[in-house]
Amino acid sequence: MLSTIIWVIFFLACPALILFLCSKNKVLDSIGAIVICYAVGLLLGNIGIFPENVEVLQDALTTLVIPLALPLIFFSMDLHGWGKQAGLAVKSFTGALISVGIGAFIAFMVFSQYLGDEGWKMAGMLIGVYTGGTPNLAAIGTGLEISSSNYLAVHASDVLVCGVLFLLMLTVIPRILRRILPKYQLLSDAEHGENLKQMDNFEPYFKGFQKMDLLPLLGALGLSVVIFGIGGGLSLIVPEGISMVVAILVITTFGILASFVPKIRKIRMTFQLGHYFLLVFALVVSSMANISKLIDTAPIVMLYVATLLVLAFIIHTFISRLMKVDADTHLVSMTALVFSPPFVPVVAAVLKNKQVIMTGMLAGIAGWIIGNYAGIGFAYLMRAIFGG
Repeated sequence: MLSTIIWVIFFLACPALILFLCSKNKVLDSIGAIVICYAVGLLLGNIGIFPENVEVLQDALTTLVIPLALPLIFFSMDLHGWGKQAGLAVKSFTGALISVGIGAFIAFMVFSQYLGDEGWKMAGMLIGVYTGGTPNLAAIGTGLEISSSNYLAVHASDVLVCGVLFLLMLTVIPRILRRILPKYQLLSDAEHGENLKQMDNFEPYFKGFQKMDLLPLLGALGLSVVIFGIGGGLSLIVPEGISMVVAILVITTFGILASFVPKIRKIRMTFQLGHYFLLVFALVVSSMANISKLIDTAPIVMLYVATLLVLAFIIHTFISRLMKVDADTHLVSMTALVFSPPFVPVVAAVLKNKQVIMTGMLAGIAGWIIGNYAGIGFAYLMRAIFGG
């Protein structure tokens, strides 16, 4: 019992410490708290220091933290306000979404026979992460109950391949696309300046946290628990094989609906608390992975991910050309979907065009919202077509 309590404290405290250190150190920040959590968990899980039956605790934590994280992440999203300015974002997002879907289908058709029985689950997770982001990846993996080794293989491949792609996005790709796609048309300051304040919602660190924020944040956590309870309760009345999927989709839906309530949306630090729970999940799930299985699985998954992204990039460029989407909007939309909204300002800085930040953010927010639905739907579609 004492050993279990100690490990619970560790799994909850370690991500908080890593998050704090990343907020203070630029090198650690550039690596990323989630990558460090994966590395620490993978190391601990393969050096034989865990007690017997630790799997029970690990399973419990991975089952709990994602349903708690999802509503918190959605609470802070001003969907009503952003929806008023979504014109250009809808066009660019649609092109990016179609390209990811087609690329994912072709890539899975090529690699499905090499990915094993859980290949269809991997396909759904990749749709989720390249439509939304890490929260969707984790939620879909949890909902589909993928093995920890395959989960880590997918996310590790995503991190490595996207690392290379992001470097290209910051260097040669903008020059190429600006020759292929139309030039961006500048807006007036009044059309975009106020919207940049929304970027503060997606800072992963608890900067500016005050004592007065604590009670409202605890209230938001309590509401997240209630939504978790609703999702869990409804999952009990459906067949066991889809119970986790139903729970995740119900929790996603109620989290999105809650964001339309101004008092809930204005609670500070809900996104940051949700992000912290994602770090707990990353630490725990990686501690469950077997390195030897990961080494066997990762290379083919990495090739699968790389193929998917190359296809999506080519198709997206073609669609943007047809739809006359400018190069800068095209780039931030793909950045938002493939890398998630917090990466948009980095690309916008390279483009020397801060006006595209909000368009990219809108595309990313839309991706976060539909990511779980799209990923789970795509996974079952792949299973229906290719088996699994």
